[in-house]
Formats: sequence, C-alpha cells, structure tokens
Amino acid sequence: MSHLWSAATHGLVPYVPGEQPRQPGLVKLNTNESPYGPSPKALAAIAAATGDGLRLYPDPDSTALRAAIARHHRIDADQVFVGNGSDEVLAHAFQGLLKHELPLLFPDITYSFYPVYCGLYGIEYQLVPLDESLSVRIEDYRRPCGAIILANPNAPTGIALPLSEIEALVADHPDQPVVVDEAYVDFGAQSAVSLVSRHPNLLVVHTLSKSRALAGLRVGYAVGDAALIEALVRVKNSFNSYPLDRLAEAGAAASIADEDWFESTRARIVRSRDRLTAGLERLGFSVLPSSANFVLARHPHRDGAALQAALRAAGVLVRHFKAARIADYLRITVGTDEECGLLLERLETILAANG
Repeated sequence: MSHLWSAATHGLVPYVPGEQPRQPGLVKLNTNESPYGPSPKALAAIAAATGDGLRLYPDPDSTALRAAIARHHRIDADQVFVGNGSDEVLAHAFQGLLKHELPLLFPDITYSFYPVYCGLYGIEYQLVPLDESLSVRIEDYRRPCGAIILANPNAPTGIALPLSEIEALVADHPDQPVVVDEAYVDFGAQSAVSLVSRHPNLLVVHTLSKSRALAGLRVGYAVGDAALIEALVRVKNSFNSYPLDRLAEAGAAASIADEDWFESTRARIVRSRDRLTAGLERLGFSVLPSSANFVLARHPHRDGAALQAALRAAGVLVRHFKAARIADYLRITVGTDEECGLLLERLETILAANG
C-alpha cells in the first residue's frame, strides 16, 4: 500500500536506533544507556505523581521543570525549552532554527539523526570532514552557511572540543544559529551553557537519558537566548501543545535537583571508562580519547563488523557503524565494571580463537 504514501515519505531514510534485544541474558553495551538506575528521588517523585491527577492534562509550559533546570544552570526560565527527549528538542530546532537559504553544516561523522532531520524538513546541508584524528576543526567551518550543528562530545567518536573552541566557532558566525548538542557533556567535557548569556545565536541541547539515567522517561531540554527559545515554542505549539506528561515533569525535576546522586554516578562511569580503555589497549585496540559514556575502539587486524557479530554470538551487544571512515571501529557503552570485564574476557577469547 506504499502507493498511498506522500512523495516526501518515499524519500525519507529513517534513523536506525541500536538494538533493544528481547533475548534475556545479553550484556547490553550498544545504546549508551546508564548502567545505574535513576535517582531514588526521581523515582519517588514519579510515584507521587501517579494518581488521580493523571486524568488532567499536564502543564503545557512545563513551568516547574523549566524552573528546576533554570536553577541548576543559574539562568532564567525563559531561556529553557523542554521536550520528549533531546531528539524531539533537536527536531524542533532543525525546523525552527536551522533551515535557511545557505546550507547547514555538520561533521561527516556525527549523530546520524542529523541528516535524517534534514531529509524530513527539506534542509540543504554540507558535511564537513573530521580531520585525520577524527576530530572537529573549527577553522573548517569558516565558510558561508545558514547554520551549524555540532555534537560535543561528538558521537560516535566521543572526542570533545574545549569550550574556548566552541566559543570561537559561535563568535565566527554571529548571524547564524549554532546548535551544540551536549548529550554526553557530563562525562568529561565543558558545557557551553555558560556562553549563552553573551552569544544570542547559541542553543545548547541536553538530555536526561545519559548522565541522569532516564532514557525510558524521554526528557530533553535546550538552553539559549529567549528569542531562540520562542522559535522552539512556536514549533512545539504548532505540533503538540502538551509534550511532557506529569510523570516525566515530576521525575525530571527531582533528578535535576539530586546533585549528589548525579555526581557520584557519573564519577563511577568515568572511572569505569578509564579501566575499559586500558583493558582494550592491552588487547591491542586503538581507542579514541573519549569524554562520553562510551568509547570508539578499533583492532588493527580485525574487521569491525565481524567483531561485532562474534561478540553478539558470545552474548555481548556493541554498536557498529558502516560509515567508511569508522567501519572497523566498535562503539562500546561503558557499563558496570562487571559488564566491561565480561566484554574484555570475551574479546580476548575471540581474538585468541582467530589467531
């Protein structure tokens, strides 16, 4: 029945998420979820919000959650926009801020949802190649463009730019929107939220899926000048005026406020990432310097797709991408120390069995 589709639908190439397996017992290191549960205070807030109030629509402006985020970042609430995960926030940014006559710029190796959104919204774009070390060079973005989007740390490389370079990039393009996608910033990079007050063209996007361990709740937000936020609100209110439900608003606000839990769990993940990196290097892998909750690693004598398949057969899920420049790399989520240990044991067995 695809003849009933619109022409635009026929032309879409959807994003393919990482596998969410139904088979029990797998070590799941393929989708960058937190290995630890959410803040107990967030769970308590969700439970408390589960009651008769669910018969009522939620606050369309998510006032309490936006206030909690504003307090956390020491900004005004009118500088905050919230949505169903950072993917929805990004979708509204693509539609509301990033479609212009000149092309949108982003790296050739980055979050693969970016070209999907360009196809969905009819946005012309140009890919800017990463350098030989798979890093972003801001000087490569000094060209005419309509807007720029960068993930920092980048995904799937995990490599982060220092804040000074992000600010230089934003300053280079005062008349173009610059979106910085900081899904992984809490694991070792510097957030650009501090730059928003002096750069009205900058929008910074965060998610609660990674460092807040709330991937199943679907909450993301953007911070920027009030005029940029108004553009996102216009798109949102033309699409869905009640995007976040009462449970999501309550759980997210409580999680944002629980600084002790946040600091302790992200520190555990960073320590595990360092141990995982050292273990992979002992097995002969080259590992890119990661500021995220994952690593991108390559064995000089092994095919990436074949290694992924062998690991899955051994009960461990990791992510592989077919893009030519990273086809031999595996993206490995940082799990618990036990999960990372099992990965390393099974990799060692696979490498030994194949000479």
